[in-house]
Amino acid sequence: MLSPKTAKLSVIPLGGTGEIGKNLLVFEYEDSIVVIDGGVKFPGEELLGIDLVIPDISYLEKNRDRIRGLFITHGHEDHIGGLPFILPKLNIPIYGTKLTLGLVMAKFQERAPYPESLVHPIEPGEVIQAGAFQVEAFRVTHSIPDAVGYSLLTPVGRVVYTGDFKVDYTPIDGQNMDLGKLAAWGEEGILALLCDSTNAERPGVTMSEMVVGKTLREWFERAEGKIILASFASNVHRIQQAVDAAADIGRKVCVVGRSMESVVKTATEMGYLKLPYEEILVDSSEVDNVPAAKLLVLTTGSQGEPLAALTRMATGSHRQIKVEVGDMVIIAATPIPGNEKLVGKTINHLYQIGAEVVTKEMGQVHVSGHANQEELKLIIRLARPRYLIPHHGEIRHQVALRRIGQTLGYADKDIALTQLGSRVELSPGRMEFGENVEAGSVNIDGLGIGDVGQIVLRDRQQLAQDGVVIVVAAFAKEKPYHLLSGPDIISRGFTFMKEAGELVDGAKKVANNTLTVQFQKEQFEWGLLKTLLRDSLGNYFWEKTHRRPIILPVLLSI
Repeated sequence: MLSPKTAKLSVIPLGGTGEIGKNLLVFEYEDSIVVIDGGVKFPGEELLGIDLVIPDISYLEKNRDRIRGLFITHGHEDHIGGLPFILPKLNIPIYGTKLTLGLVMAKFQERAPYPESLVHPIEPGEVIQAGAFQVEAFRVTHSIPDAVGYSLLTPVGRVVYTGDFKVDYTPIDGQNMDLGKLAAWGEEGILALLCDSTNAERPGVTMSEMVVGKTLREWFERAEGKIILASFASNVHRIQQAVDAAADIGRKVCVVGRSMESVVKTATEMGYLKLPYEEILVDSSEVDNVPAAKLLVLTTGSQGEPLAALTRMATGSHRQIKVEVGDMVIIAATPIPGNEKLVGKTINHLYQIGAEVVTKEMGQVHVSGHANQEELKLIIRLARPRYLIPHHGEIRHQVALRRIGQTLGYADKDIALTQLGSRVELSPGRMEFGENVEAGSVNIDGLGIGDVGQIVLRDRQQLAQDGVVIVVAAFAKEKPYHLLSGPDIISRGFTFMKEAGELVDGAKKVANNTLTVQFQKEQFEWGLLKTLLRDSLGNYFWEKTHRRPIILPVLLSI
């Protein structure tokens, strides 16, 4: 067994670095592995038809016997959304605060339940011995209750991971970030600090969530029709403030959208969301019985997702909630990068209906849950780590945090910029990069996990751009080979066949010539015949249209 003088601690991000989303962080020391979080990332426009993206956990599956536990920082989708797909493959103990685990277990209701014997609620300040690691949660303030960061005391020193945080001095639940604990560890000595870098480009400080509550109340008082508030479902603090404001002005509350309904149900049952009175909630099937001026609808869809509740309301396809002239729609969120067009389309639909739309540009209806530059400086100063590792952010955010570290006196060699699969090796007096591990993304499409790779996505992209052409022909099975039927040309997404007679006739001639030439040979191969058809028709369509549809030959021997 290696001594602490020669053994190294490895920090391996399998998600959440160089990107926003699908956070998963691995700590490894000899025969012990500790994992933090297991989130999802929502697909961009290039991932056609993909529902979710989760981290590739091949490395963890190969080393399952060494994993001592998975610790969760908080209940946002980018930190827990992948767990229903990840945990069943690993079957390991999981640790988290009460609300966080409640939200995780709610995700398993639609799947096989996770064994209760492996689920362990923890409180901030509680120390868990996980192999070579002493893991301690410490409270942070974020846009969801019960958020924590983690300290890992290892044989080579203490490593601290902030998780997602901002320094909110007036948190809605009164639970302040434990800056004293961080300062005490800094006094003892922190080997490395892994720090949230999401807002490292933004100067100043992030405003308190309490500001949003005051702004929402002002807009609520101005509204004459019904109010529709779209927010992230997991932002329990914002939901609490909205419900309180609705109660004060005499409005009932209707919760719409599966994720919103799940979070409200779980948070209410666990005491994190306190209803002013039980009757304030009305079912979506009963909203017609509530005057518009007396109704607040809490809904999902702040990111313009095509199937989310707000989007369906905006397009008139929602079964219960109808947006009408004079209604007020408040979008209390910032679009995730890549979602701007979707959000803009939803807003345009709402304006066409005649609704009043309120966004963060018109007032403080949204504040970030992540620390800005001055808060990041405070945390680094309190922690005083030997090494700084920017985490949770795209490369530009990591570089911005490196700049902050440089202003605080850190040399470039003491700051590690990581990518997926990087292995950062730490020892008491050294930080260096080791050999990378297998890492990447796994696509979730319906019930399929990882069965849609780059080849399938490329085909979907080609189908979306140029469509598909199917050539069907039947020929005699015995010599002399000759056509019995066809070739017929069928097209989807390529051109309107009824108006492209000349193009279709030309394609039939090309296919016929290709088949005839091959039939005159003594023998021919099916695979070669199909390849020749694809090539000849592909060249023909490119010459005539400058498009490259997918060509599927269907050949029948009779």
